[in-house]
Amino acid sequence: MATSYELKVKQGERFQFGENWRHFLSVLNDERIAEAENSLKQMLELEDLQGKCFLDIGSGSGLFSLVARRLGASVYSFDYDPSSVECTKKLKQQYFPNDSSWKIEEGSILDAEYLKSLGSFDVVYSWGVLHHTGSMWQALANTSELVAKNGKLFVAIYHDEGRASHYWRAIKRTYTKLPKGLKFLVLFPAFIRLWGPTTVRDFVRGRPFYTWKNYSIGRGMSPWRDVVDWVGGYPYEVAKPEEIFDFYRQRKFALSKLKTGGGCNEFVFEKL
Repeated sequence: MATSYELKVKQGERFQFGENWRHFLSVLNDERIAEAENSLKQMLELEDLQGKCFLDIGSGSGLFSLVARRLGASVYSFDYDPSSVECTKKLKQQYFPNDSSWKIEEGSILDAEYLKSLGSFDVVYSWGVLHHTGSMWQALANTSELVAKNGKLFVAIYHDEGRASHYWRAIKRTYTKLPKGLKFLVLFPAFIRLWGPTTVRDFVRGRPFYTWKNYSIGRGMSPWRDVVDWVGGYPYEVAKPEEIFDFYRQRKFALSKLKTGGGCNEFVFEKL
């Protein structure tokens, strides 16, 4: 019997994020891991996570779970996508085999019964995940319940760009509904739209493909895999920064760090 996840993929209602992450792992190296580690330390304003418990909601490739474990945290990772769970397990096996301080499960942030079993965490992390659940505001609310008192919540949510966001939602849904052999009809025009101007600008400045080659600087990501993730990332919801701020302020969180620009706005809150 097909699972809920499998049915949504078959019906063209969900992008297979885990398959994209599986390809990303083939280019993951020490440099990308170091970039991801630096980005996490900068946003959390911490040099290490010794003695802290870290929850990775929607662990994806497992990269930031790995980074949190390297920084000393005990880590709990879960993802709705079975392939993402396998990616995370693969990283654990490679870097922290047989480590009892890193647990990985398949689970959903929308599953209230499952969440009750988790308890609370010093750091709750969910970068670019909650807006892909199909019920973003419920996912944001559920996430708030998993943060321990005085703990940190680090989330990244797509910026609401009005008409442009509606345009991209239509593209993403079209991509997920197309048969695998026809997805290029959406992917390649979108790739030209996303990277064409930057590539031309780099050539004009006399530094061909500079941005592409240095893309990993920041969060350790892969430019091509991010394009596929962006074009295919459905379900897709967005929010303005002030909406996220007000939402968590009403739940007794204080904003400690904000980073805007790019596709996602990044927020670090502290639970009062």
